[in-house]
Amino acid sequence: MLGTLTRYLRFMGYDTMSANSLAPGSTREDTLLLEIATQDDRILLTRDRELARRGGAQAVYIASEEIRGQIRQIADLGLIEPEIRMSRCSLCNTRLRPATIREIREARYAPPSARGKEFSWCPICRKLYWMGSHGDRLEQRLKESFSP
Repeated sequence: MLGTLTRYLRFMGYDTMSANSLAPGSTREDTLLLEIATQDDRILLTRDRELARRGGAQAVYIASEEIRGQIRQIADLGLIEPEIRMSRCSLCNTRLRPATIREIREARYAPPSARGKEFSWCPICRKLYWMGSHGDRLEQRLKESFSP
């Protein structure tokens, strides 16, 4: 439901779990999500009104279907500072570390010139990250989320 928001939050450096990481088909999924939020002191973001109601102060109903509105809502609530930090893997949420020269060189999708760029590496997904045109577009979308 909130997969795009999950990726954005990770790009912004937030430790973000997704319901997609739970075992599929669990009839207790909502209860499990509420338990995780409580035990780990997390805020549950959901498009499910009933789940948000059950979660009380531990949950937030996300009103918008659009990513810009979702980001604006949670920023307006003071839950995030909308800024791209590139410190977590957008796929698995692992903290990124500086990439080695070898990792940069062996990544087939790395830019031809590494000059002036900082590269990060996910040791779990084995994915290379850097602020390039994709990061620039993400930052632009964040700025647009807050313009009138």
